[in-house]
Amino acid sequence: MRPLPCPLKHAVLALACLVLAPSVWSAALLRCEVTYAGSTQVFETGPVADPYPVPSRDMGGRFWFKPVMVGQGGRVDYVKLYAYLDTPKQPVLIHEAVHLPPFQTGATPYALTGTHHLYAGPVERELIYSCTLHGVQP
Repeated sequence: MRPLPCPLKHAVLALACLVLAPSVWSAALLRCEVTYAGSTQVFETGPVADPYPVPSRDMGGRFWFKPVMVGQGGRVDYVKLYAYLDTPKQPVLIHEAVHLPPFQTGATPYALTGTHHLYAGPVERELIYSCTLHGVQP
């Protein structure tokens, strides 16, 4: 089989980008910056159909943070954010935030939460988080 001429290769590549672009770029993205003890972690998650298997993430052995965005593609049904205090027996829920549509749509990120400061534990340790939504479709 002969290779395609260069202009035809570019045309095929451009067509592939146009066909694949909506499925690749239309997915919404939840991006959370979470800080504990001066260390910041960035958590990014896409939409899921089932929120239960989404893992909580360890924050310095003191807290756990779980960002969940339920939806499909660019549609977001809801966002739930959970923060847990890690205790010797088990993690204890200290914060749950529920965000429901309508969400701001457009090309620029949407500041979903503002900055939250959570305090828990015997010496009131501080967990700070803020989340943005990207790529939400109407």
